[in-house]
Amino acid sequence: MKASRLLVLAVALVAGIIAAMLAVKMSNRPPAPAPVVAAAPVAPPAPETVDVLVAGGDISTGKRIAAGDFVWQPFPKAGIVEAYITRAAHPKAAEDYADWVARSAFFKGEPVNEQRLLKAERGFMSVILTPGMRATAVEVKAVSSAGGFILPNDHVDIILTRAAPKGMNADPYVSETILTNIRILAVDQQVADTKDSASMLAKDTVTLELTQRQAEIVAQSQQLGVISLALRALRDRETPVGEEESTDVGGSVRVVRYGVSSTVSIRR
Repeated sequence: MKASRLLVLAVALVAGIIAAMLAVKMSNRPPAPAPVVAAAPVAPPAPETVDVLVAGGDISTGKRIAAGDFVWQPFPKAGIVEAYITRAAHPKAAEDYADWVARSAFFKGEPVNEQRLLKAERGFMSVILTPGMRATAVEVKAVSSAGGFILPNDHVDIILTRAAPKGMNADPYVSETILTNIRILAVDQQVADTKDSASMLAKDTVTLELTQRQAEIVAQSQQLGVISLALRALRDRETPVGEEESTDVGGSVRVVRYGVSSTVSIRR
């Protein structure tokens, strides 16, 4: 037999052996792992809720509570605070608060706080008045009240314009701030600032919240001249009503008591 044939047979034999070894190795390979199916996400448990008394609609300051004004609404138990009224603690609250008066406004869905309600048989003005204070009405016009933009719960400075004392001033009139940071209780018969308020209409009467002494000063000042109101910025409310500011204001009012005349400096 020729050497070339022997070489071909040898190559074929080696190739066959290699193929056989590969076939055996492939047959012994472990099966591929089964695909892992991701588990469906588990929904978190619903939070525990408590029924809380809330305003069923917008309630304005001074409004007498009627049936249906307060309703029960579920609230997350974790968000309940002590001031909230719960059905478990007061199951008949929605009925018991009927005929009470709102000392401040409530918005729809807002939790009810008993501190903002008052059981009263009289008018709402005495309800919204701060204890120890007086409600005093003054006559003003839009031109003398920040163009009519002053609304209930705004704070103002009160300015008195009067005839100048003879021989003391070249101008015929003088103006001076007699009281500062005074809260507005009502404008005409309006006691709340609502979205429908016609704030730019001319007003005739403004009701102020004053101490007894401040009420006396305003009453005296209305006899001396014309009262004007200067609107203060919202941030100025940080100065407590009824307290002195760091800057004194000038001016004085002549007071007659029991026939004795005296001059009193006009300050806050």
